[in-house]
Amino acid sequence: MTDAQVRSLRQNQTLAEHRLWMQLRRKRVGDRRFRRQFRIDRYIVDFVCLSARLIVEVDGRTHEVTEGQDALRTRRLEAQGYRVVRFSNQQVMCELDSVVRTIEAAMSQAPRG
Repeated sequence: MTDAQVRSLRQNQTLAEHRLWMQLRRKRVGDRRFRRQFRIDRYIVDFVCLSARLIVEVDGRTHEVTEGQDALRTRRLEAQGYRVVRFSNQQVMCELDSVVRTIEAAMSQAPRG
């Protein structure tokens, strides 16, 4: 994926991704920095906290079709030392506080970096 494609993904976030980004930006969650639409190896992840080695993915309807590919992608990212947590668009839109608490819990298990 090119830098232009990554920029396009940032500019064309889903509503759920935008809503979660408003919580993750500026060290609002766990006092750690997140990046959005970030390239790791051959993949672009929705959000990543590099210091916690935590990837947060927000899955829309297309992920129902690509479930097998997503599982392979998750295994490859985990093999590189990342923990991957996934939420559906529905969870982010309807249960945002719970999503943020889950991310905070996952971060608390990660080393401080």
